[in-house]
Amino acid sequence: MSKGFDYLVRRLRLRHLELLVVLAETGTMRGAAARLHLSQPAISKMLVEAEEALGAPLFERSRQGVHTTPIGTAAVHRARVVLGELSHAHDEAEAMRSGASAVLRVGTFSVTAAVPAAVVTLRQRLPQASVRLHEGRVSELIQRLLDGELDCVFGAVTTELLTSDLLRNLQSEVLVEDRLCVLGSASNPTARRRRLGWVDLQAADWVAPPRQTLVRQAFMTAFLNEGVDPPEPVIEAMSSVTVGAVLRLDPALLGAVRFEHARDEVARGGVVLVPVAPAIALPPLGLFTRRGSVDQTLAVQEFAKALRELRGGSSARAGRSK
Repeated sequence: MSKGFDYLVRRLRLRHLELLVVLAETGTMRGAAARLHLSQPAISKMLVEAEEALGAPLFERSRQGVHTTPIGTAAVHRARVVLGELSHAHDEAEAMRSGASAVLRVGTFSVTAAVPAAVVTLRQRLPQASVRLHEGRVSELIQRLLDGELDCVFGAVTTELLTSDLLRNLQSEVLVEDRLCVLGSASNPTARRRRLGWVDLQAADWVAPPRQTLVRQAFMTAFLNEGVDPPEPVIEAMSSVTVGAVLRLDPALLGAVRFEHARDEVARGGVVLVPVAPAIALPPLGLFTRRGSVDQTLAVQEFAKALRELRGGSSARAGRSK
């Protein structure tokens, strides 16, 4: 370690790192003081100490508040990672005191059959592992991964993500091909038809997720590609539980879902895949981890291995269901 780093370790405390994160989030000295239950003079003193330790201005002050300098932005990011790793260490210690062998923090979107199956496989191989699933939008989960709050994220490998500046800080592995699927009640007459095109389904009553989702955008594209206006769903729902429930309760409805959701609902019974062509691809699903972080834990390695093993099986089932 360099002399500069030794100096930094002696001068910089965890409270300083917390201050940097809170200042960036609140944007004002007053807001940071309130959040940390300190006086504004104490906040100012701590910020000066942090800037002296790092040898550079971290925030620019103005009447409107404070905002990070380029060096400050980098320092805030690293502070979040350190605090995230410390939180993970605390969680692991608590879990191990209760008998767990490891803690795995996974970020995922809410509609996935692969993650539950991989978690079960992981638990078979590491029976004492504790798994904590955090559901949400992939973009938000990726940021939490980069901040050290998550160990990995399972989500769509979108063009937006591939072209963003975040990618250089991520390791990604494509694991599951995905596509738009149509679900209907087993008693829906449409489900028994063959050689359906999207035009044939334009007049149907649809259940679909909101417009900002990848599934809804693919759904609209399917009809636009055929030269017709996309139908407006009679029910708009994000929850996989809600979509499955209404399809089973109302046989007249059709649902636009991703394959991950479709195979889960079909396995539950009461609904079937409605064959429709042409197929509409969705961005593939992959596992994201932080690039350049500490070596992956055994729990992360086993979780990734379980997902890879599922890939072959799901691909085969996808081929049979087309």
